[in-house]
Amino acid sequence: MSSRIPILTDKAPAPMPVYNQAIVANGFVYTSGSIAQDPATGKLIDGDIQAHTHRVLQNLSAVLDASGSSINDVIEVNIFLADMGDFAKMNEVYQTYFGDIKPARTCVAVKTLPLNTDIEIKCMGLVTKPENIKARL
Repeated sequence: MSSRIPILTDKAPAPMPVYNQAIVANGFVYTSGSIAQDPATGKLIDGDIQAHTHRVLQNLSAVLDASGSSINDVIEVNIFLADMGDFAKMNEVYQTYFGDIKPARTCVAVKTLPLNTDIEIKCMGLVTKPENIKARL
């Protein structure tokens, strides 16, 4: 029988009670969508799409680390943009976060995102350091 491990780290924004930051199952980590929230305050940070992309990927990196994974272990990314006009600027930042093997990716425009932000990203990665898993108890 497989197990599911909910993940919680204070290095990323706290999740709402209806979801977890991530779930580890069968050697994979599945993150919830992340927006450009400051982990300490839970408020959206100021700035443009590039600042927001940096913050989102920093938040996801923290969740991945707490899941026994890392940004370099990501195998799939889903990006949601409020405006496809931000695609090129977002990509300028995005490409700096992944190594030589880029993950599979989808990027779509959506009508509205949480807190009316401009970007949300979720991903799936391999768990390569299971001893580092920080379970939500």
